[in-house]
Amino acid sequence: MSEAVAKRQPCIALCGAGDPTPAEREQAAAVGRLIGERGGVLVCGGLGGAMAAACEGAKRAGGVTMGVIPGLDRTSANPWVDHVICTGLGQARNAVVVATAEAVIAVGGGWGTLSEIALALRIGRPTILLGGWATPLTDPATRDTVADLARLGSRPHLAETPEDAISIAFDLIDTEFG
Repeated sequence: MSEAVAKRQPCIALCGAGDPTPAEREQAAAVGRLIGERGGVLVCGGLGGAMAAACEGAKRAGGVTMGVIPGLDRTSANPWVDHVICTGLGQARNAVVVATAEAVIAVGGGWGTLSEIALALRIGRPTILLGGWATPLTDPATRDTVADLARLGSRPHLAETPEDAISIAFDLIDTEFG
């Protein structure tokens, strides 16, 4: 059994907006590329925007991608998804995305990304924030939010660059995949 686990590729989720800024799109593509270069599997919501950028980055680096889509039509997945998981769950598919991953990286994003961050922290997945929700969730000016996260036992990790985010993610899951 442990032999099979040792050969398993780590799954890293990329969460981000369907309509990212150009900078967020670039960061998502870099995160995907770096996951591919490190031999991980990119897990995402499988649609457009940051998800498509990350999948394209991973594929161009020779990586494997998995898209957990909200509907039942597998053709709605972006063209860089290797494995399409059709859920029919709508936004509730966000729980499947983060539960599938060993670590979660959020790049920018809106309410859907915030729900993925909250779900990931709730189930104890290492969660790395790259821009977007990093400031509202961790800024000292929002001390109540930071205190609440500490009280809940989970706090997100902050990254300045895609390289930092990947380094943090792989360091945090290294004990399982060594």
